[in-house]
Amino acid sequence: MSAVRTPIERLLRPRSIVIVGFSPRPGTAGQTILENLTLNDFGGPIHLLGRTAGMVGERPIVTDFAELPDGIDLAILTLPANGVVAAIEGCGKRGVASAVVFAAGFAEMGEHALQADLARAARDGGVAILGPNCLGYTNSLDAIRVNFAGAAKIPRIVKGRDPMVAIISHSGGLVSHARSALEARDIGVNHSVSTGNEAGLGLADFIDYFVDDPQTDAVVLYVEQVRDPQSFLASARRAAAAGKPILMMHPGRGARAQAAVQSHTGALAGDYVVMRAQVAHAGVALVDTLDELIDTAELLARYPTPPTRGPAILTFSGAYCAIANDFCDDLGLDLPPLAPETAAHLRPRLPSFANTRNPLDLTTQPVFEPDLVGFGATALLSDPNLGSLVISITTGTPRHAMAYLEGVIGAIAHSDRPVIFSALGDRAPLPDSFNSLARENRVIMSRSVDRSLRAMANATRQGRALARARRAVAPVRPDGIGAMPKGTLAEWQGKEVLARMGIATPAHELATDVDAAIAAATRIGFPVALKAQSADLAHKTEAGGVMLALRDAEALREAWARLADNVARHSPGLVLDGVLVEAMAPRGVELVVGARRDPLWGPVTLVGIGGVAIEALGDVRLLPCDLAEADIIEELGRLRAAKMLGGFRGMKPVDLAAVARVVARVGQLMLTVPEVVEVDINPLLATADGVLALDALIVTG
Repeated sequence: MSAVRTPIERLLRPRSIVIVGFSPRPGTAGQTILENLTLNDFGGPIHLLGRTAGMVGERPIVTDFAELPDGIDLAILTLPANGVVAAIEGCGKRGVASAVVFAAGFAEMGEHALQADLARAARDGGVAILGPNCLGYTNSLDAIRVNFAGAAKIPRIVKGRDPMVAIISHSGGLVSHARSALEARDIGVNHSVSTGNEAGLGLADFIDYFVDDPQTDAVVLYVEQVRDPQSFLASARRAAAAGKPILMMHPGRGARAQAAVQSHTGALAGDYVVMRAQVAHAGVALVDTLDELIDTAELLARYPTPPTRGPAILTFSGAYCAIANDFCDDLGLDLPPLAPETAAHLRPRLPSFANTRNPLDLTTQPVFEPDLVGFGATALLSDPNLGSLVISITTGTPRHAMAYLEGVIGAIAHSDRPVIFSALGDRAPLPDSFNSLARENRVIMSRSVDRSLRAMANATRQGRALARARRAVAPVRPDGIGAMPKGTLAEWQGKEVLARMGIATPAHELATDVDAAIAAATRIGFPVALKAQSADLAHKTEAGGVMLALRDAEALREAWARLADNVARHSPGLVLDGVLVEAMAPRGVELVVGARRDPLWGPVTLVGIGGVAIEALGDVRLLPCDLAEADIIEELGRLRAAKMLGGFRGMKPVDLAAVARVVARVGQLMLTVPEVVEVDINPLLATADGVLALDALIVTG
């Protein structure tokens, strides 16, 4: 932290406080706040400001901001919504640095104008506000609890061997769950902050503060809306550069979740999938469940450098090897093969019938040779192919349990790779000495290997996202892209843009009458397709504006007439730019490559199975625009229908590098030409010899 105390530091670590709206009546919010401060031995001055003058013990209650000293660090407002704006104005006049606003009744209730007035008053007065509609915060370093829900003694914590995390949450109730769960795992929670509606300080402000805080090792977020996405992404990238893990749970995948979020915080749910793509690329570990939030937080707090390679699994059960393979497939978590030297090292110690592969089954031999667990764990943690280790074993007798654990402790001592020990048996008790030895040696323990693998999958995804971000390509405007027409471009215009970007299209010409079309087809070579062209005819096929496989001039002339009649019936009065005469494409795999510019989160690209199947299957990957081509190829392999790209039913494997180049070039267009708001190349025909953009839609704003 810098020598100059920032407003957010004065909020979280105040040296002087005023409770605004204080009432001497027992049971009021102000009384609870005062009790929290005195119970936890707050060392600075505490001022009371209320409607009626009086005394509380030796503290006077004043009735006007003018009676307060200048430069108080923190004002805690225990007022209803209709009194908050005036109180913040009073704080500004007395140089109060920060304020906590508990009151509800702002944007979450549709009172956006009132919240805007609050934000303006805070900005004009130089007051950093937390809230409104929040539960305050707890600072366990200094034992400061700013919370009206009840008074409690807060144990002070000191940085030691165990990591410390900060929790930032849009839900006050969830803070308590996360805090209790992490503390039970010896992870210190130095701060827990409920940010509410964020009329002043937001997620990015707190992330920046904790990134600079040497006593914070990781940050845990529960977020219902990121109100300032670009600031959030910048802060997340700062955290990634500093090596501080950020974990986030963000509900809103489905319509019901979005409705619940809106009613809870006044959040206006944006594009959830775009958010996930951008947040992950910024280095945030995204989780979907509360169990994953806690498990992954413990893992990344203790191992802040996440793995980029898949895990090893160590077990005593051949059956579990099969289960683990299926489960990891569902998680999208690869289990790399053992390096040959690792297999050779293991083989002499294992029974002749044992298979030296990942997952590694030690068979029942550890019952007779308990040191095999440590031997196997050490070998797996030394393997260059592997990034982490999940142990899934039954612990057996107390003697065996201790021997297995001691072996794991010995292996961990010589490695910095993440390790989770899953002691099977659900709630079956473990020896007290086992638990105390595990805690003493900071072994991450679990009773659920499913949860262990989910946590390791989350950590591995984060590690790979960070690595991909480091390989990101710098934006370069495609050659030849000048001023773009405004609005929706017709297909022929879109293909002109693609040509300038070096993206191949079938040979084509725009014709305005049938004789010109026949001449164009003769130059191109039959068979050809005819496509009606207008920016106002986005769905040509549905309008009957596409004629395929026309083999000669007579067929083309007849098709021209039918196309004109179809379009006239579908869109009376529509004037076409002309008709595109285009060579018929060869056989291949139809993909889609697209991009969109989210007004909040910025641009993303999309690649997946295209053609008429796109809406039915939804088999696409949403990607950052600056992804390297090698990483785009890896994402293509994660499509559910990826087998179609590698040679399917006698077809040759498609040119994945050519597909990746198209995705990368579309990404560069989005990054460097801000007027482009949408691109849709569907289908992009992929063959063994390259790609062809068969249709193109580009929208500018």
